[in-house]
Amino acid sequence: MSLCLLLVRHGLSSFNQARRIQGRDDSSNLTDEGHEQAQGIGRSLKEMTIDAVYSSPLKRAVATTASLLKARGGPAPATEFEDGLLEVDLEPWSGRSVEELIECHPEEYSLWKRQPLELELKRRDGSTYNPLAELTKQATRFIDHLLQRHPVEADATILIVGHNAILRCLMLTLLGEPKQGFQRLQIDNTSLSIINLYPGPEAPQVQIECLNNTTHLQPFPTKGDGARLILVRHGETDWNKAGRFQGRLDIPLNKNGRSQASATRNFLKNVSIDQAWSSTLSRSIETAEIILQAHPNVTLTQTNGLIEIGHGLWEGKLESEIRNEWPNLLEAWRHSPATAQMPEGEAIQDVWARSVQSWAEIAEGLKPAETALVVAHDAVNKTILCDLLGLTPADIWSVKQGNGGVTVVDIPLDSSRSVVVTCLNLTSHFGSMVDCTAVGAL
Repeated sequence: MSLCLLLVRHGLSSFNQARRIQGRDDSSNLTDEGHEQAQGIGRSLKEMTIDAVYSSPLKRAVATTASLLKARGGPAPATEFEDGLLEVDLEPWSGRSVEELIECHPEEYSLWKRQPLELELKRRDGSTYNPLAELTKQATRFIDHLLQRHPVEADATILIVGHNAILRCLMLTLLGEPKQGFQRLQIDNTSLSIINLYPGPEAPQVQIECLNNTTHLQPFPTKGDGARLILVRHGETDWNKAGRFQGRLDIPLNKNGRSQASATRNFLKNVSIDQAWSSTLSRSIETAEIILQAHPNVTLTQTNGLIEIGHGLWEGKLESEIRNEWPNLLEAWRHSPATAQMPEGEAIQDVWARSVQSWAEIAEGLKPAETALVVAHDAVNKTILCDLLGLTPADIWSVKQGNGGVTVVDIPLDSSRSVVVTCLNLTSHFGSMVDCTAVGAL
């Protein structure tokens, strides 16, 4: 039982094209390119059943929804237009160009980009307000309303079409509002982000299945002015498929895992890669080596810092076997992983410390123009991504990492700006926008 949220940003608008601030201004229209983008994501969602559709009432979102559903074809419920999906209110800036704001209001615009929660603006009536704080409250109300209408147990798929800032706020609200989270996410025109909600002991368990997927347009969003890292989870093993805990045991890729690595190689073949790193386990090494067949001049470096979590006495066992012997500990691992210490194994905090340190060392060694490939494991990737998103060791189940899934992280040249998780867990190179990889143990 779960609730699946398909979050789509509207297509390219006339204001996007002219680099003008939109906010809630409804003068901006969807461009021809924006319609084509919406049709592309619609075709990508053709095989998915959609149980409800919600859209912002602003014209660019309404037109995106219509083009998306028409290209998708087949039956779909009537679209419900919700003020809770309106874009952030930037009334004093609406219609003005980015260049004009940089010239006339450099401090305010810089604050919006670096510390948006601290920005205060003055409306035409003279009242002062905090745009992002108001939008966060709006996102909370929308989520509360949505869950009243569609309980987590409903096993439904909901399409939500909105805007850059409100979609980020919806995700952050579900994730518990991590510190500086707004700056850490990127949401591009007609990108797809998938959020799964599962029943939990007290509140729904939130999982980002993918973030900012624009593969219906191009492999990745454009690289920024700093270094880029491409984080990949190794391909499938027989133990992944069976749901057997492998941890530090050196289980090789199976046939499907090698096929996944080959698909990832083809997906990345035209992407510039300057350095490559992997863990010292063969499933990670072989995945990296297959990807680097398209980049023969790149040397692979191995590091123990990226090795998978040590499951101790759980290694080699099925979840059902662990449940028979350690039922309470397995329950803690599934619902409160930061409190679980596996017998003769590692705590998630141990993995966090070494994986984040290894990641930082790799990132610090990159020049701004360089891109590095990093191939590691489920728990390792999750701890790295939780750290980058401002989450904690308690939140590792909030991030999905499918076998062969690709994540992109951009490091701004300006060190005062946050590192950005540009896209997360792309698995569409396996033939579906939805992650259909093995659900097996780590």
